Amino acid sequence: MKINIISGNITKISSPIIVVYVFKNDKKNELLKILDNALNETINDIIKSKIFEGNFGEFFPIYTNNKISSNYILLAGLGSKKTIKLETLRLISGEVINQVKKLRFNKYVQILDNYKNISLEDSVKAIIEGKELASYSFNKFKGNLNKFPKKIDELSLFSRSKKITKLKEIVTITQKITDAVNIARDIANTPGSDMTPSIISRYTSDISKKYNLYCKIFGIKELKKIGMGGLLSVSKGSKESPKMIMLEHHKNNKAPIVLVGKGVTFDSGGISIKPSDKMDQMKYDKSGATTVIATMQAIAALNLQLHVIALIPLTENLPSGSAYKPGDVITHYNKKTSEVINTDAEGRLILADALSYATKFKPQAIIDLATLTGACIIALGSQASGLFTNNKQLNRKIQKSADNTHEKVWLMPLWNEYNDQIKSNIADIKNTGGRSAGAITAAIFLSHFIGKYPWAHIDIAGTAWTSDDGIKPKSYNPKGATGIGVRLLINLLLNWDKY
Repeated sequence: MKINIISGNITKISSPIIVVYVFKNDKKNELLKILDNALNETINDIIKSKIFEGNFGEFFPIYTNNKISSNYILLAGLGSKKTIKLETLRLISGEVINQVKKLRFNKYVQILDNYKNISLEDSVKAIIEGKELASYSFNKFKGNLNKFPKKIDELSLFSRSKKITKLKEIVTITQKITDAVNIARDIANTPGSDMTPSIISRYTSDISKKYNLYCKIFGIKELKKIGMGGLLSVSKGSKESPKMIMLEHHKNNKAPIVLVGKGVTFDSGGISIKPSDKMDQMKYDKSGATTVIATMQAIAALNLQLHVIALIPLTENLPSGSAYKPGDVITHYNKKTSEVINTDAEGRLILADALSYATKFKPQAIIDLATLTGACIIALGSQASGLFTNNKQLNRKIQKSADNTHEKVWLMPLWNEYNDQIKSNIADIKNTGGRSAGAITAAIFLSHFIGKYPWAHIDIAGTAWTSDDGIKPKSYNPKGATGIGVRLLINLLLNWDKY
């Protein structure tokens, strides 16, 4: 979407429609008064009659009858002034996109306003996030695109601020971030047969060339040579060869921050096969990988002055005569052994290799994202991701980023007592501790592979995609992959030395 910053006389701005945000019982909006005077107080009459009250998510289109240069005004309710937050602006901006589409306009003007305790720069960022993310649609496999609502091509943000240059910079930065979120959504939404480990590797290689990232792809020979036993074992049931992608953005000489993303491109559960109901959703089991790939794209596009390495283990988890089996013992990259109790607890096996490989870089911190456990969905639903960390400072950084982006996380325990559940009689540890505290014991398993380094594990099983479970998706998260974690990680990295 083309986004402009404009100023001038609002009544002289030519557009199919002007969007004005209105608080409930608000009579102090100066620009609204200017428009209302030009319309002979039509807006005031509408608000007085309570046809439109300014409740959150309430909309009212007004035909201007050629009294101003724009054809329509759309009143958009923000609710109470007391409850205004950045997330309010994201949500209403997403709703506006849907309203403008319904009216079949392909461009519009949005009036910027000042909000208590929210800077103009932050409000612009939130508005653009809401609009760009709500505009996303995955139509790759749709036949007739003409039946879909008209795509919105242009948005003009009207401001009387003198910070026009700064606001334009905010627009550019935010669009690079939302572009990355939508890349993550594209990869995750693509079915497993059309986004295999090999295809993702080629796709990522293309991204690395475009954005000047160092890229190394480990094939099966390299994985065997370095001893990635977990990744090799999980892949045994598939004809698709496993891969591990390494991306690097090296813009300072400090120890790197390492990002790790679980990339199971399709997860049937293997020998411990899943129920057929909703198994189609297991194309989303690559969401941790897609988030990390997209985050690296954004890091490079923004030219962050950081040293960041990404490790993305990729495989399918399928049953076959050659598949790995319950009872198998795996030797991981760091020589630790794990007993396979359940082949559907495969994500932690491939992450174990990647996490232990990450320690060879002596990192500042390691952060992994994974659709790891159904238990995390039981614990937190789809409203928050589970956060597990061994470091208070890293926890504080991630919590601040989660608050700023509204990609919520909830801190879960990593108490030593949970280790008892994953003790094995024949190996160092086993890959599941049973149903009790399943998300925690999965994280405890991973903790055996990160050495002494600051580490955070984010379980995005409940937040990586929206489904038909009765919970209404956010306006800026259309059904399907959410791209969760990209905005959180970029906010974290942009503020790495400040938080």
